[in-house]
Amino acid sequence: MSVLDFSYMAQLAPYLLTKLPITLGMASAGMLCALVLASLLAVIRVTRPPVLNQLTLLFISFFRGTPLLVQLFLFYYGLPQIFTSLVKVDGITATILGLTLHFSAYMAESIRAAIAGVDRSQTEAALSIGMTQGQLMRRIVLPQATRIAVPTLMNYFIDMIKSTSLAFTLGVTELMGATQKDASSSFMYFEAFLTVAIIYWVVVELLSRLQKMLEHRLNRAYAR
Repeated sequence: MSVLDFSYMAQLAPYLLTKLPITLGMASAGMLCALVLASLLAVIRVTRPPVLNQLTLLFISFFRGTPLLVQLFLFYYGLPQIFTSLVKVDGITATILGLTLHFSAYMAESIRAAIAGVDRSQTEAALSIGMTQGQLMRRIVLPQATRIAVPTLMNYFIDMIKSTSLAFTLGVTELMGATQKDASSSFMYFEAFLTVAIIYWVVVELLSRLQKMLEHRLNRAYAR
């Protein structure tokens, strides 16, 4: 049984860490865009306007019912065949688009459930004093729904970071892409993938701790 080459792992880790900003950048951009889109979809699901609600249900069903990898290939390889202007779209942009659409479909349902979890008596009281639906959402519902949805949304962000590893299939040299290339040239596959696994693990653990701190701060005002 061969012994792990720790010197190789020690040399590889700093190089992989230089690719970490690309991974975190794609995940952060995807999360921000997905949050905006998911909030819009959630409001549509709650208010149920004709036609828009049916289109939203179709969107959510498609992006929750198909694998993210298939969606990435569809955006990067498939759509440019139909829309030639998309040929210039690079792997990073396609990955962010895929993450945005895929995770917004899941996040929309979480946000909708959080909105539905706000005490109905508060919404009735706000409407009784003359608030519009828009004011009700901005001032009463969404702030409270945010506190409810934060733990789930943070979990989606963590999943999104791990999902960026699929970007290497589009030619993006992020954490996973850099690991794959180095492992192919060195033939030290176990050491290379163990190193990147540890990096992902540390990042996720740090975010999990941040999530707990954020939850504690948001719930502090409601603690008795």
